[in-house]
Amino acid sequence: MTERLYQRLGAAAGVAAIVDDAVDRHAVNPLLGALLRGRDLPQLKALGVSLLVAGSGGPALHETGAVPTAHAGMRFSDDELDAVIADVAAAMVEQGAGAAEIGEVISLVHALKGEAPLGPASGSVGNDPGTDRV
Repeated sequence: MTERLYQRLGAAAGVAAIVDDAVDRHAVNPLLGALLRGRDLPQLKALGVSLLVAGSGGPALHETGAVPTAHAGMRFSDDELDAVIADVAAAMVEQGAGAAEIGEVISLVHALKGEAPLGPASGSVGNDPGTDRV
């Protein structure tokens, strides 16, 4: 049996490291920093961990609806979404994730914008971890 994405990311500790790194990158990213100014970054990180744990097949860590509520009112342009993807991919590379895992997580990021069904990722989308594009 194949391991779920959650296990391949390093379970709770691996997911937390990826999210922590990605949110730190978002905070200093010229396209994303202004969106995060004045927000509670530890809370955003906790919600990000909950989202990635649930989306990757790990145990549920939040009540249903918590993540969509956290993103309420946040509208991302295509350039901002590309910046999010680049930051997440860079964080995953830094944490030692493979190309298949990066592609699966990128699919989850697209799901937040309504571009893919949200749920446990099941396969790679062929993402090149050295780029910000899927």
